[in-house]
Amino acid sequence: MYKKILVPMALDHDISRNTLEIARALSGEGAQIVALHVYELPQGSVSTYLDNSLVEESYRRARQLLLEKTANLEGVTAEITKGHTARTIIDYATENKVDCIVIGSHKPGISDYFLGSTASRVVRHAPCAVHVHRNP
Repeated sequence: MYKKILVPMALDHDISRNTLEIARALSGEGAQIVALHVYELPQGSVSTYLDNSLVEESYRRARQLLLEKTANLEGVTAEITKGHTARTIIDYATENKVDCIVIGSHKPGISDYFLGSTASRVVRHAPCAVHVHRNP
């Protein structure tokens, strides 16, 4: 099975538990599982109106929530980084020689057909195997 598995986690969705269980099932002996949350910075003109301390506090809260969600999970390393979600997941997988990404997905809506979801972008551009878990 896989030796290094990346599990991107959207902290506001309840898919994390399922994707981490799938990562465990796909992991080989001594495998490393990385739970990654990508914190997206406010874009464009919105960032002009936000105080930096507010953005940093929000980042600290996201980091704390990620640590709480992964605190009792043996063999899972929590990582948080800033950037564009799909691009950052792909870059992280490439730079860290990940062999599998386990990512949650929602049922696609009309906007996903025009813009694409994070999961679909990761599937198209990832340098490794990708397992997509669709939440029922």
